[in-house]
Amino acid sequence: MSAVFDFKPDPNAASPLYMQLAQSLAQAIRDGVYHADEALPSERVLAEQLELSRVTARKAIDRLVEQGLIIRKRGSGNYIAPKLEQPLTRLTSFSEELHQRGFVPSSRWLLRGFTPAAPDEQLSLELKSGERVARLERLRLADQVVMAYEVSVLPQSVLPDPQKVEASLYTHLGERAPVRALQHIRALNADAKLAGLLEVPLGAAVLFITRVGYLASGQAVELTHSYCRSDYYDFVAEMRRD
Repeated sequence: MSAVFDFKPDPNAASPLYMQLAQSLAQAIRDGVYHADEALPSERVLAEQLELSRVTARKAIDRLVEQGLIIRKRGSGNYIAPKLEQPLTRLTSFSEELHQRGFVPSSRWLLRGFTPAAPDEQLSLELKSGERVARLERLRLADQVVMAYEVSVLPQSVLPDPQKVEASLYTHLGERAPVRALQHIRALNADAKLAGLLEVPLGAAVLFITRVGYLASGQAVELTHSYCRSDYYDFVAEMRRD
């Protein structure tokens, strides 16, 4: 721990010692000193190496657990949570974003087939009543950790064989992939079904994202509903003042 993490408390700081430690650890995690799924030293070892009390170390870890940076695994220890920060200004697929950030993406398929378009899907994709759509339902994983439950709906003319989609939908679509999208994000609490799929407690906070993707011509070709674990998923927007 001491070889890669250097903590020097500030005796003149207004914040308590455990907050200083938590902030320093959080910065080390963001700087890549620790990697996703890497185990941290136990609170006892951490306290001994940094010459702090176990209460201080425990409170600092508690703070990082609350922030979603660390996961406690009963009987195993404390681990760095896989965290995906996705910018809101760039349209990329889940797989592309994870590859760029050093994660290994994978999918656990729940459904790949055709269904009649629901009313909201007809409206979003400008379809006729009764028209069929290709429907993809899957769990999205990063380094084998479930990050999101995703449902994508596309016109049958855009995706004539959903069984051929392997990893990245956008890679499979090629020139038929969206080049622009409108995305809406809101928070909701996981019901029993969603909690089971995402492996979170009943009522846990989840980010619900609806995205409609368009071709350069303006044709809507993708409607995706994503339910993302808020402890693993962040959206980042850069804003400038004119």
